[in-house]
Amino acid sequence: MKKTESLAWFKSSYSGAEGGQCIEVAPCAGAVHVRDSKDVARPALRVSRDAWAGFVGLAAAE
Repeated sequence: MKKTESLAWFKSSYSGAEGGQCIEVAPCAGAVHVRDSKDVARPALRVSRDAWAGFVGLAAAE
């Protein structure tokens, strides 16, 4: 498993500049890591690329 400190994190395009409910994501081979941008010391959630694509597809439909 890849250490999350070495991943290239980027903030969600839906995150506002005022710092409300923000997430950061870091894709890597076979997985996507998700974390709270306000508390990066907490463990990241790791999901498969297929699961992430399904989530993003459902979220976009809302």
